[in-house]
Amino acid sequence: MSATTLLMSTTARLRGRRVHLERRATATRSVRSSLVSLAGLIGGPVVHQAGQEVGRVADVVARLSGPEPYPPVTGLILRIGRRRAFLPADALDTVHADHVRLRTARVDLRDFARRPGEVLLARDVLDHQLVDVDGVQVTRAADLYLAPLVGRVVLVGVDVSLPTLLRRIGPRRWQARPTPERVLDWQAVAPFAEQAVDGPPEVRLRDSRAALHRMRPADLADILEDLGRAERQQLLGWLEPGQAADALEEMEPAELENLLREAQPEHAARLVDEMEPDEATDALRDLTADERENLLARMPAGEAAELRRLLTHQEGTAGGAMTTLPLTARPGQTIAHVRAELATLAEHRTEIDAVAVVEDTGLLAGDLPLFDLAVAEETTLVADLLAWRTQFGPPCTVGPDTPLDEAADRLVAARASSLLVVDDEDRPLGRVLADDLLDALLPERGRLHFRRFLQ
Repeated sequence: MSATTLLMSTTARLRGRRVHLERRATATRSVRSSLVSLAGLIGGPVVHQAGQEVGRVADVVARLSGPEPYPPVTGLILRIGRRRAFLPADALDTVHADHVRLRTARVDLRDFARRPGEVLLARDVLDHQLVDVDGVQVTRAADLYLAPLVGRVVLVGVDVSLPTLLRRIGPRRWQARPTPERVLDWQAVAPFAEQAVDGPPEVRLRDSRAALHRMRPADLADILEDLGRAERQQLLGWLEPGQAADALEEMEPAELENLLREAQPEHAARLVDEMEPDEATDALRDLTADERENLLARMPAGEAAELRRLLTHQEGTAGGAMTTLPLTARPGQTIAHVRAELATLAEHRTEIDAVAVVEDTGLLAGDLPLFDLAVAEETTLVADLLAWRTQFGPPCTVGPDTPLDEAADRLVAARASSLLVVDDEDRPLGRVLADDLLDALLPERGRLHFRRFLQ
């Protein structure tokens, strides 16, 4: 791609993102000028048409899970003496910064019963954690903002700034009108407050959730590490198991250990099962023997047996850091056949940088880097490509008991990106990748995870 084409592509993406942002409600001047602070509204009077006070606003009810990009207000919780009653949204006329006016003098107050997807904004969202998907960070809602939109009152924004929090906890006279430029559009945040009447939280994929699914695993790992216990378990529930496992592989070991302990055993076992075998082995080693066996017992028998085998290798050795070999080839196969098998392992792309060639007896015949496979003719036999490859020397191998520092020396000497781990009879057992060596030898630097070929 030329520099000009790249610049045009980048400009188009930025223009598209700007258009998307400008379509958000808080970018509309009329909406920004009519924002109502939730914190300022709580405790304010609710009056009917004649101006007589009916009660005071104790909370605002909104439906967070639904097809609407901005959650509609479905009613108010009123404090009337010692009683708390529900007032449905169709009774509201206007919502002002410091009071609410009703449509009629007759008020139909009901006992509040939470319906699926409804939350109490002051109790369930204000001061709670949420994810800013634009800024890729965890933050807290210092205030929420309502505004009239398309004939009803909706939740349009959230303020996460410290000055807003200080205004709320300071003297009443300091609570000035919010500055719209400091409000995050609701479509840019993913909250953790959705609740249903019975059963698990009801969740529908809004734009902010879709943005979470597009995040890099390392960014999701940072978010998971910053969230509280309940919030990160909810976030894991929003993600596909494979995506969640990718994020777990990027987490700091201590944080991952805590996450697995606090999760339901069935969910933790499913996540570990989705992780790459070497990463799953590392995670299981950090648990107690009972915790480890509890998770293994909940996994499919084949995967559990593989992890138990890997756990027999000592930590700090090549066998303890290797990933099981996901792809081998035979000398008589064509390059087209190997490429077809490689295509079925796209989910393991970060664990494959070469293909081990084995004889019918299972003995190692050679190791072919993916680049060699990429440039070879499809009709070429693996044996022919391997014969050409032998001019560069034998494949770089280590035994399962080889210390990692020695394995690293061999990797550097061979100028390779991975090492094959073989048994005493030269049968492949697995592969140690360069970034796994760095993770093990430089733990104080955190997990590094370099990009690999064809990732």
